[in-house]
Amino acid sequence: MSALPVAPDYRHLMRKVERLVSAIGSLATVDATVHVVTEGIIEQFRHELGIYGGRVYKRDGTDYLLLATFGGAKEIRPGLRVPSTYPPIAECLERGAIYRSPDDHGVDSELEKDLGVHEFACVEVGSGEYILAFNVEPGCSSDGLLFSLQIVRHAVNQKLLQERMTEAFLEARRIQASILPQRSPRYPPYDIAGRSDSMESVGGDFFDYIRISPKILGLAIADVSGHGLPAALQVRDIYMGLRMGLARDFKIVRTVERINEIIHCSTLTSRFVALFYGELEVNGNFSYVNAGHLAPFLLRADGELRLLTKGGPVLGPLSRASYERGFVNLRAGDRLVFVTDGIVEAQPVGGGPEDEFGTERLVELVRSRPDDSAEALVTAIFDEVDRFTSEADPQDDRTVMVVKVPDDVE
Repeated sequence: MSALPVAPDYRHLMRKVERLVSAIGSLATVDATVHVVTEGIIEQFRHELGIYGGRVYKRDGTDYLLLATFGGAKEIRPGLRVPSTYPPIAECLERGAIYRSPDDHGVDSELEKDLGVHEFACVEVGSGEYILAFNVEPGCSSDGLLFSLQIVRHAVNQKLLQERMTEAFLEARRIQASILPQRSPRYPPYDIAGRSDSMESVGGDFFDYIRISPKILGLAIADVSGHGLPAALQVRDIYMGLRMGLARDFKIVRTVERINEIIHCSTLTSRFVALFYGELEVNGNFSYVNAGHLAPFLLRADGELRLLTKGGPVLGPLSRASYERGFVNLRAGDRLVFVTDGIVEAQPVGGGPEDEFGTERLVELVRSRPDDSAEALVTAIFDEVDRFTSEADPQDDRTVMVVKVPDDVE
């Protein structure tokens, strides 16, 4: 066996561990990540750590189940169970990493002999989900080994956290992809289109078309505070709350009040939601509730501008917030435009609040394109915001929805 250094070069070791873990890349499962990390540690760190073999255990109920052996460790058939109350495991879970020899208190010498172990060290990773046990060459520095294993533990835990977060984001992305409309609704005589772009893999903006009846179409747009996974999960709650409330024939005010109560009681207490929901009838009547959302605007064919502001506060802060309905009638040539803050608050690089894209610029853009279809107008708004910001990375999610009434509607 090779001679061990008296004191490991810890800075060198830290860099080496980080390189090893970062080079692993993304594997299919957490188990696979743990296996590859353990094998890599044994292969690359024998000199620094004095380890020549190892085993991976995974928590299974109150026991730890042997998954695999590596390196120069005695080959043991997977499936061996060691209770979590076994003193070395219990202490490892408490301290994070331990070093033991057969004569130490609590060590079962017969068990360790069956495992082919003399001196050993173990480290818990993944919040105790896994135990990595290593055979240690005689004469190693136990203090240096434990210090080194804590470095390994930190690096592996960071990797496992990254793997789990990636899995969570992929699941959230699948959820959000199933929620956002895949196509514009057919609802003659109206021309309707929408689009939502997230600043991260998943976001807190939301829009929806909800078929209430053959003569009524629900239109919703929402903006959840924050970004990423928590905001995306709150979006799912809004989606479900709207559809469940409307399926029970709740009036729109009662539906919004009920969603507010749910969000207020949610464990995501820092999440506030701005929501606009309205119901468009075939005859042009549009009733709505604006719960703290950036007011959509109705641009009449004759140039008149009307903001849709009736409603109440954002959802979440108040348990018993009250809301009122607003009404408007859509006529030939009118356009109804909904956007979230990410559109009007978009700024060029280095800009401040005074440099925002703004509602006035948005209205003038819509006014200048009277012949655009709803889809063409949605695209034009996104393109103009990109030009305005010099295509800088968005600082917020961006969503646009447009309803256009054809000029020839009576």
